[in-house]
Amino acid sequence: MRAIWKGALTFGLVNVPVKVYAATEDHDVSLHQVHNKDGGRIRYQRICEIDGEVVAFQDIDKAYDDGEKTVVLTKEDLSSLPSERSREIDVVEFVPSDQVDPLTFDRAYYLEPDSASPKAYVLLRKTLEQTERTAIVRFSLRQKTRLAALRVRGDVLVLQTLLWSDEVREAAFPALDETVRISAKELELSASLVDSFASDFAPGDFADEYQAELRTLIEAKLEKGDALDTSETFGEQEEAAGGEVIDLMEALRASVERSRAARGESTAAKKSTDAAPKAAAKATPAASKPAAKKKASKAS
Repeated sequence: MRAIWKGALTFGLVNVPVKVYAATEDHDVSLHQVHNKDGGRIRYQRICEIDGEVVAFQDIDKAYDDGEKTVVLTKEDLSSLPSERSREIDVVEFVPSDQVDPLTFDRAYYLEPDSASPKAYVLLRKTLEQTERTAIVRFSLRQKTRLAALRVRGDVLVLQTLLWSDEVREAAFPALDETVRISAKELELSASLVDSFASDFAPGDFADEYQAELRTLIEAKLEKGDALDTSETFGEQEEAAGGEVIDLMEALRASVERSRAARGESTAAKKSTDAAPKAAAKATPAASKPAAKKKASKAS
């Protein structure tokens, strides 16, 4: 596997250098479009609607259109965004694992320790296992700010990107509002049917039958000689963050002390005034790094 991203996991003052790898891959047969008359490849060109000329990829920028005005965003504009320059995966909070809805899971990535000693990596992994919690993190990948769940799979830390809350549709179906009566006998028979199919899930027992049949079809056509010389399908075309190493125990100890101090000062501030507890909480100094990140996450 080849790493697609390199940076560091950070929580409190603890820094865990990691490499990121795609955890899944697509095994579908790759198909392209051809002209059904002669088998010639179909290609798409990027054509400017103003001058009608074909535009090279390096000459293309992105833009936002609000219906009346178009704002062009150059590569320099996008690269200047602070989040795009960040090479850190910041832990926002640690939550009970059962509170993360699987519906929000998107892409999965493996994290490999990227330092001379994997101690900090193993410590984080064991801590997540022992506390039965999942770390909610924020990071930047491919010009997008991502929210993700950091969890354990065997001996590896897995980063599972999450959909934002407004990307999950609400299941509003009128039929579900109707009152439905289920008898005890119906429920018993349904449970019996479930028991008859009961088994332990083994992913390796399942395969993509469509892709297997597609490969068989392709091989059969090749054996019959029902294929073109690939060279005949082409026409003329233009060829076109290293950080300072700190002692792990000291970092953990300092992070815990900062977190306790922040909670203590917050509690003192709340007791000092009953009129404006929210204002006092906002004025609390020395907030811990994870707390600050959590506030930023909610604001986004």
